[in-house]
Amino acid sequence: MGDLLSSLNPDEVEGLLDGLSPNAVLSLPWLFDIWALQGHQLAPEGDWTTWVILGGRGAGKTRAGAEWVRSKVEGAMPWDVGECRRVALIGETIEQAREVMVFGDSGILACSPPDRRPVWEATRKRLVWPNGAVAEIYSASNPESLRGPQFDAAWCDELAKWKQGHDAWDMLQFGLRLGHAPQQVVTTTPRPSKLLTDLLTDARTVRTSAPTEANAANLADSFLDYVSAKYAGSRLGRQELQGEILTDVEGAFWSFSSLDACRAEVPDLDRIVVAVDPPVTGGPNADECGIIVAGVTMQGPPQDWRAYVLEDASVRGSPQVWAERAVAKAREYDADRLVAEVNQGGELVESLVRSIDPLVPYRAVRASRGKATRAEPVAALYEQGRVFHCDGFADLEDQMCAMTVSGFTGKGSPDRVDALVWAITDLMIAPALHFQRPRVRGL
Repeated sequence: MGDLLSSLNPDEVEGLLDGLSPNAVLSLPWLFDIWALQGHQLAPEGDWTTWVILGGRGAGKTRAGAEWVRSKVEGAMPWDVGECRRVALIGETIEQAREVMVFGDSGILACSPPDRRPVWEATRKRLVWPNGAVAEIYSASNPESLRGPQFDAAWCDELAKWKQGHDAWDMLQFGLRLGHAPQQVVTTTPRPSKLLTDLLTDARTVRTSAPTEANAANLADSFLDYVSAKYAGSRLGRQELQGEILTDVEGAFWSFSSLDACRAEVPDLDRIVVAVDPPVTGGPNADECGIIVAGVTMQGPPQDWRAYVLEDASVRGSPQVWAERAVAKAREYDADRLVAEVNQGGELVESLVRSIDPLVPYRAVRASRGKATRAEPVAALYEQGRVFHCDGFADLEDQMCAMTVSGFTGKGSPDRVDALVWAITDLMIAPALHFQRPRVRGL
């Protein structure tokens, strides 16, 4: 029933409400199954031990955790016993557990109806329900506090922030030993964390996720407009707004944080190229065709040149599809040249491009070294702060951060990175090799 009311138009909502008794209408705010965002706020079915709820800021993770605890401890009537009697509430610190999980706007007290609302016992740091169920708060920064107590359910908040995460998690697992099948819920923004990564690979873990915008109805429009405009496409935005897990690969040429640091506005450019890395085969199951548009400022000696990645126009489709896209981008940006790798297609690549536009400036390039070897000098230019991205290119940057000295560690083929390498090579590396510093004649 999640998203039920939000899926109805105003007339349908009014008709539904008119058919309910006064008591039923009063109970509606407390029936979470009606209001929940079904994709990530309702517990998945099945035999699981851990439910991990990943989400962007404001996506509704805390509300989902609080409502799950309610569903476990409450019975049919306020004094009826529920499925669980002893619950652990664990935050990074005691203060965060209390202020977010207990007293927060989406915490347990705010979500509980008056006749089932638990009482907060401050001296004992616990909630006590009318039916006798108890939830105690703990700090993940003090793992030893979890040695001894036992539980039949647990809610862990912002696990990816826990500084002593593995120790606290291990102590909790030893204490989660009451009832027939104890379960635990984790609500967290997916910051890089080995504990979180390990947990997500556990066969007993289920996962739901959602971006911040999934809960837009409960967030201020000004907040969404501001954070979307400021952080869209950045590593921080993908993590904090989209709820994505972004982990750097050991030995990679690029990291997500370094790419975040290379955002820049585009100045007037001296040259623009469209670089193409065609797939080996065509058809719906073929790799993507990497198409990258980039430009360069060439004022002064080569060490002062700066390159700017303008667009990732990569596409999956037939040779006709990607050739038309590449030529269209060359026209759109008034590019000085279209650069295409021809290892796979040879002269057929140029024939295809010229069948669409006979006059497009064209240069064929042939790879004589491996992908990693070709990428290394381009990565060096990034390290020197000489290549910038005018936007967040999520798919391209994912491939970049999976390119290592040993090769590409991601899925499929790094077509976008290959096209990027050809673009930057044509704009900066190849011209620099032929650059002649003018000599000053002696008097």
